[in-house]
Amino acid sequence: MSLIYIVEDDVNIREIERYALKNSGFEVQEFECGKELHKAIEKHVPNLILLDIMLPNEDGLDILTELRNQKATKKVPIIMVTAKTTELDKVKGLDLGADDYMTKPFGVMELISRVKALLRRTEDIAETPILTNGEIVIDMDKRSVKVNGNSCELTYKEFELLKMLLLNRGIVLTRDKIMDQVWGFEYEGESRTVDMHIKTLRQKLGTAGSAIKTVRNVGYMIDSL
Repeated sequence: MSLIYIVEDDVNIREIERYALKNSGFEVQEFECGKELHKAIEKHVPNLILLDIMLPNEDGLDILTELRNQKATKKVPIIMVTAKTTELDKVKGLDLGADDYMTKPFGVMELISRVKALLRRTEDIAETPILTNGEIVIDMDKRSVKVNGNSCELTYKEFELLKMLLLNRGIVLTRDKIMDQVWGFEYEGESRTVDMHIKTLRQKLGTAGSAIKTVRNVGYMIDSL
């Protein structure tokens, strides 16, 4: 039975989330703030976290950053749940390491569907400790990238994007597939988001970035080097 932590200061929303998740067979623990969450994680790391952005004392995005910087929680699936709806808010949360994003109000069926889909996706990924492609070397455990032996600093999503390309080298990936695997949801302007991340990824990889090819009207692929 998967354990899910809910971090939400609105009692009514928290009750709806808890009721829906428990009825779907999940074990649930609830918290009103980040401080309570951190204490619980010291005892038990959950399988997934539902994290609100607007929280008392500590912003949800700050909590997300802390979780991604801690060894025990850097790979825990996290769904941001918030009333903020602008594309900039979504991109910011995703770049900081969120796996999915839901805006209030939302339907119970959508919540359960997203939770189950994200758990399936994370459980199905069998990561190879080291991925290489010519000058590019990815260390999955350390979540580090080197190009020509030099460290290459990537954001969380840039790392996930590069990993997906290398795991599927030589295969054309559509923007929709990239969005589903790396971001885990669809929203208006998704193509621009993928294109923007590809552009910055190429720049950070330097000469090795030329291996990432644009397939017109389809998506992207990376050549074997």
